[in-house]
Amino acid sequence: MKQINLSRKFLSTDVIEAISFIWLQWRKQKLPLAIFIGLCLNLIIAPVVYATAEGTLERRSAWAIGILGLVTLALIIYLFFVVFQPERF
Repeated sequence: MKQINLSRKFLSTDVIEAISFIWLQWRKQKLPLAIFIGLCLNLIIAPVVYATAEGTLERRSAWAIGILGLVTLALIIYLFFVVFQPERF
C-alpha cells in the first residue's frame, strides 16, 4: 500500500517551508509571534465589541477597544506573575 502525504498534496512547498521556519524560530523571536497572535485574537474580539455597541461605534473604534482589551489582559497576566514570582524577574 502506497502512503500518501496529504500535507504535501494540498500545501505548496513555500507554505510548508514558512510554517517550519516559524516553528523553529518561535523561541528566539517571541514578540512577532505575540503580536501575530494578538491580532488574530482581535479578529474575534473586535466584531463582538462592534455587535455589542449596536452600530453606535465605528469599526476602527471597535478594533481599538479590542486591542486595548488584549493589551490590558496581557499586562494583568504579566503583573500577576511578577507579583507572585519575583525571583524570575
